[in-house]
Amino acid sequence: MATEIVMPKLGMVMTEGTVSKWNRIQGEDIAQGEVILEIETEKLNYELEATVAGKLHRVVSEGAIIPVNGLLGYLLEAGETPPEKSEDTSTPDKAKVATQTVINKPVPTKQITDGNTILSTPGARKLASKLGIDLSDVAPTGPRGRVVEADVRTHSESGIETKDTINNVTEAVKTIISGMPAPAKLTKMSGMRQGIAFHMLSSIQSTAQLTFTLDIPVTELQSQRKTWSKQNKTAITNTHVYTKICAEIIKQLPIFNSMLADGHIYEYDKIDIGIAVALPDGLIVPVIKDIVNLSLGDLAQLTSTANKKALAGKLSPDEVSGGTFTISVLGVVEGFTPILNRGQSAILGVGVTKQKPVVQNGQIAIRDVCTFNLTVDHQLVDGAVAAEFMKLFSTYIENPDEVFK
Repeated sequence: MATEIVMPKLGMVMTEGTVSKWNRIQGEDIAQGEVILEIETEKLNYELEATVAGKLHRVVSEGAIIPVNGLLGYLLEAGETPPEKSEDTSTPDKAKVATQTVINKPVPTKQITDGNTILSTPGARKLASKLGIDLSDVAPTGPRGRVVEADVRTHSESGIETKDTINNVTEAVKTIISGMPAPAKLTKMSGMRQGIAFHMLSSIQSTAQLTFTLDIPVTELQSQRKTWSKQNKTAITNTHVYTKICAEIIKQLPIFNSMLADGHIYEYDKIDIGIAVALPDGLIVPVIKDIVNLSLGDLAQLTSTANKKALAGKLSPDEVSGGTFTISVLGVVEGFTPILNRGQSAILGVGVTKQKPVVQNGQIAIRDVCTFNLTVDHQLVDGAVAAEFMKLFSTYIENPDEVFK
């Protein structure tokens, strides 16, 4: 019996994924546990393994964006044919193909033709037709200058556009943005960037976001952090301390450990916090689990491991899901408005630390001061509760003895 290969759900808020690469070819025999394709979401890259052995029948092509539980292909038993309704739907919607398009790449010009016909294999012509690619734009590598299927796929993945396409896009841009000159370069968003854009816009549209900003002296915290690191021979950062403090406050204000969905408030016991990591082409938020029960040393080690895996693209679905609260350390600027991760109740944006004059005991002193920006979903968190969070946060930071016990 044919076993369906479907788009897995790799997180609570995932709705679709991009087929970034098929690792095995059509009709190839696959062993159970082998990686058959790679999937890209707004949060991670994921290698999908075969759940059973069988002969691979691919239904969608690379670049296709498929909803969760959508059909990707089949694993067939020996001699079995795919179900009748499994016609090849591999042509990705051009508006939804998550490949990068760079205008200023050279377009191949050398082609061998037979009269007016480009020399090519049947497979190449079929694939080019499905992908909407003009064979005259494809650089041939086959025997006697023929375009083969691999050439078409390479061309598709390279993102090279024809002059006609560039001109059409340019005209569209001119229509939308009157008076703008033709772009020197046009780049289609990657799958991760498309996912980030979609979820950030969705977050703004579906939540009532309200941001609270507070400057807090961190001189005492930094001093105790350095002492603690030396005594325990474990390097920790301010971010680790802020994360631990947030967990302690969330334990006191449990509304911050909840999420709103379909008119229901979902409340949780374990406090799992996401710590944003900047990537070259986007942002990812590994989630550190059960932070209340972690020591500062354990928290530092887990965070370091998660950061390395994030930068290497090796995070698992479980490692980017489950959080209701996020910390994003931006630095550089002071006040900014962090946007909620979809489904979460709050996000704390950490700005730059600067030396500023502070009044203490009636005297002006120069202290290291950090700007913190808390965005909450006002549907869940009332303003007074958010203000209470910031008050407690300030108290912990200015009197951090309890944190470093």
